[in-house]
Amino acid sequence: MKRIFSGLKPTGHLTLGNYLGALRRWVETDQHQADALFCVVDLHALTMEHDPGRVRRLSRQTATLMLAAGLDPEQCTLFVQSHVDAHTRLSYLLECTATDGELRRMIQYKEKGERARAAGESVRLSLLTYPVLMAADILAYGTDEVPVGDDQTQHVQLTRDLATRFNQRYGHTFTVPRATHPVVAARVMDLQDPTSKMGKSHDSGAGIVYLLDEPDVVRKKVARAVTDSGREVRYDREASPGVANLLDILAACSGGNPEELAGVYESYGALKRDTAEAVVELLRPMRGRHAELAADTGFVDEVLRKGAERAREIARPRVDAAYAAIGLLPAS
Repeated sequence: MKRIFSGLKPTGHLTLGNYLGALRRWVETDQHQADALFCVVDLHALTMEHDPGRVRRLSRQTATLMLAAGLDPEQCTLFVQSHVDAHTRLSYLLECTATDGELRRMIQYKEKGERARAAGESVRLSLLTYPVLMAADILAYGTDEVPVGDDQTQHVQLTRDLATRFNQRYGHTFTVPRATHPVVAARVMDLQDPTSKMGKSHDSGAGIVYLLDEPDVVRKKVARAVTDSGREVRYDREASPGVANLLDILAACSGGNPEELAGVYESYGALKRDTAEAVVELLRPMRGRHAELAADTGFVDEVLRKGAERAREIARPRVDAAYAAIGLLPAS
């Protein structure tokens, strides 16, 4: 059986983009057709200025929402990254395999580094090196497929490059993984800025639908979504990004085709109303299940404990083999 690994970073409340672009596929497909591991990648939340208490709260909320969305601990392995030391053990070996140039070419390092410098903040070294930790997350488990959004494809390619380079230099140790993408809504855009991804860590939440938003809040955000200067409802990402984003969201929620749906609507208002209701109904059962799980912290803790145990068992032999291959003495 093929192995799948992916994760979510607890840097903000999970969004509709996280669900449509990743989490729903994990629930509906990946956990049933593969040996699937899903991780709250909390170490990646430390690359920027952060509040420790908030990281802890969001880590628990993220894990709880992953369960509420339908991840089944009997079908997959759910755990927290920092609970498995194989990630950081392997990361340094891969740093010794990566080059400064290829890390500085990472788009997210350029963008986040520029924002930090513009705000007068220092840029942490971990912002440069965290793609290597991401590679370690993936390679430690012999991963075959990494389901990701379009914005993470570059990081998976780096993982492939590092795995290939390590294998060539030190002997075959790692499986070379590939990225996979959902067909529709792989990248849900901000409702107020449809040229930018709906990111959970944006300063303003006006264009972001959070998974725990109340129904009326969802309706207001969709009603205020930026559309376009014309009146024609058409699916054109370049000329009409706002309308195309709404059509993508509606299609992803309803199982339709965005281009075909464009022909159904004669006004932006009707499109917004139907999109809002589709989102509300999609999120309703998840919000209810989250409330139940949030009241039962012992269950969530036990899921994460067992998940970490299994993750350690899978990762340890491969990471130990990498230590031996690169020339390190075994511990006595």
